[in-house]
Amino acid sequence: MSNVTIENLDIQFSGVSVISQLNLDVQSGEFLVLLGPSGCGKSTLLHSIAGLIDVHDGRVDIAGKDVTWADPKDRGIGMVFQSYALYPTMTVAKNLSFGPRIAGVPKAEVASRVERAATMLQLTPLLQRKPSQLSGGQRQRVAIGRALVREAAVFLFDEPLSNLDAKLRGELRRELKQLHKQLGATMIYVTHDQVEAMTLASRIAVMKDGKIQQIDTPATVYARPANMFVAGFLGAPSMNFVEGRMARTNGATQFVSPTLRVDVSAYPFISPPQIEQPVVLGVRPEHIRLSASEANAAGTAVVSLVEPMGSNQVVWLDAQGVSLAVDADAQFTPALDRRTGFAIDPAHVSLFDRQTQMRL
Repeated sequence: MSNVTIENLDIQFSGVSVISQLNLDVQSGEFLVLLGPSGCGKSTLLHSIAGLIDVHDGRVDIAGKDVTWADPKDRGIGMVFQSYALYPTMTVAKNLSFGPRIAGVPKAEVASRVERAATMLQLTPLLQRKPSQLSGGQRQRVAIGRALVREAAVFLFDEPLSNLDAKLRGELRRELKQLHKQLGATMIYVTHDQVEAMTLASRIAVMKDGKIQQIDTPATVYARPANMFVAGFLGAPSMNFVEGRMARTNGATQFVSPTLRVDVSAYPFISPPQIEQPVVLGVRPEHIRLSASEANAAGTAVVSLVEPMGSNQVVWLDAQGVSLAVDADAQFTPALDRRTGFAIDPAHVSLFDRQTQMRL
């Protein structure tokens, strides 16, 4: 197991800064996921760790060793790409053993590593097949196995499941998590898929425009997003946002808008808000409850759309022009175009400064 430390990393392409002054400390044995939209710099960051692109400035350490200018083969990494990149004329066994064979590892040791990786990834019955005889999921297992046989200090994954269908993604996601549990190795994984991030990660680093917006455990990033970008990027449907202001009523601190009113006296403010300060309230769909009675409701809205999801349904409300998504029980049958009350759990709201979009 090895840690990865990145200090003041700068990466430029044709004079354009892609990543600037980025710092990151990946702990030994953790599964860190770099999450963000396309173009945010997550794959560029991963490739700089792998040594596939040159850095403009800064330092990359792996296992306490400065590898900023080391060749990829000398960094002690195993990498899995989005494309399988298998040798089409070689069998699975030959594909798995290629790296250590070229590195001059003794034959007996190569065979032992291949057998161990094949057993872990359920590839033993497929060792004599060629890539053309494999399914997409099997090919990706071989690509992962090829990284494993290197017995690397750090494993890097660049969106390895994005070419697979939803069912296969779910299966391989579970296998990757089990693999990490078995190996206890340091893994860095790039994805734009929040489900992969939430289910796989020990910690998530959410990126935007070449900068890390927040890095923490999946539960913390989801429940206490550092800013509106993080809040809106995680969750399906994403967090609801309502613009309003802070108010003081009968000794209680409240969020007030034309759409709703919420008592936030118990909210853990980072710094005390100003009365009348413009803010944005964020609440996830599962923390809004529909109520036939308008008494004690945070507000009222018209049911505009219902999306059945099987075990639950997403009910969309129109609250004076503000669209709200509500995660409702599958047995609940709201009438379309009817007005309904809704309540919000104050313990699970997030408040953001309207100007800076940072968490209050």
